[in-house]
Amino acid sequence: MKPALLFDFLVNKENHTVNVKREFAANLELVWEAWTSPEILDQWWAPKPYKTRTKSMDFREGGMWLYEMFNTEKGKQDDCHWCKNDYHKIVHQKQFSGLDAFCDENGTVNTDMPRTLWTNTFTENAGTTTVNIIAKYESLADLEKIIEMGFKEGFTMALENLDQYIAAQFKLRKQNKSNNMARVSTYVNFQGNTEEAFLFYKKVFKTAFIGKGIQRFGDIPASSEHKPVADEVKKMVLHVELPITGNHILMGTDAPKEMGFTLTQGNNMHMQLEPETREEADRLFNELSAGGKVTMPMAEMFFGAYFGEFSDKYGINWMINFQRK
Repeated sequence: MKPALLFDFLVNKENHTVNVKREFAANLELVWEAWTSPEILDQWWAPKPYKTRTKSMDFREGGMWLYEMFNTEKGKQDDCHWCKNDYHKIVHQKQFSGLDAFCDENGTVNTDMPRTLWTNTFTENAGTTTVNIIAKYESLADLEKIIEMGFKEGFTMALENLDQYIAAQFKLRKQNKSNNMARVSTYVNFQGNTEEAFLFYKKVFKTAFIGKGIQRFGDIPASSEHKPVADEVKKMVLHVELPITGNHILMGTDAPKEMGFTLTQGNNMHMQLEPETREEADRLFNELSAGGKVTMPMAEMFFGAYFGEFSDKYGINWMINFQRK
C-alpha cells in the first residue's frame, strides 16, 4: 500500500462497531468489482496464508455468497473455515450491506460465533476510491471476541492483498489500448512459433508491432493469481499486436501444452470483439454464444481484462475482450 493512501481503523465499543475508512489507488468501477465479483474476491479476501474459494455467489438483495477460507501452507489444507454473507441492500457502485456468519459448507450458521453486519460505502475522488466500512455486532462480547481473534490484523492483510491485485491490474492494462473505443481484431494461436510467424507477417505487411511489442509469459507479474510458469514457457509469446491491411489488427499468442492448451486446426483462430462497455461485452457474449459451445465464461482475467471465449452455433470461434481505459 502506498503511504499516501488513507487507512483509518476505529473500534467503537459503545455502538459495538468497527469503523474502517480505506482508500485504494483505482477508479470506482474497478474497486466495486473487486468487492462484488467472486473471481476477484477469491484473490484477496482472505489474509495470508489463507485463500478464499467461492462455492456460490448470488450478488443481489436477498442473495448469498458462500465461501471457504483454507490454509495454503503445505500440510495444512485441512485448516479451513466456511462463511456466508446474506446480502441485504445493494445500490450499484455506491453501497452494499450484508450479514456475514461462520457456517458449514451448506450454509448452516454456526450460532456459537459472532455475526458481522457489513455496510460498505464507496466514493470516488480524483482517481482513487474510498471504501467506508462499518462492521457491527450484536453485543460488546461479540465485538471483543472478533478483536481477540485478530480481526484488525487479518482484515488489514486482506486489504493489502487487494492493493497488490490493483497494482497488477494497472501494470497489465497500461499497454496496447489507451481508450475504450470498440475494435475488431483477429486472434491467432501457435504451438510455440508465434514470434517466427509475426516476424514474417511484419516483413510482409511492412508495419511495426504496437503497444509493448512482443510480451512473453515470463513477463506476467508475480503478484497475479496464476500457476508458476515453467522455464521452457517463459520465453514464449504471451501477446503481440500487428496492424495489417486496412489497419486491421492481427493478434497472436503461443498455446503451450505445458499450460494445458491443446491446439488443433480449427481452434487456432478467433474473431475478437473489444466492446466499449462491460454491459455490451456481456450482451455480445450471451447472444452470440446461444446454441454454441462456451469454452471460457466471461470473467476477470489475470492479464487485466474481462474476457470470454466460445464457438457459435455455426462453428465460428469468438473472443470477447473488455478492458477499461
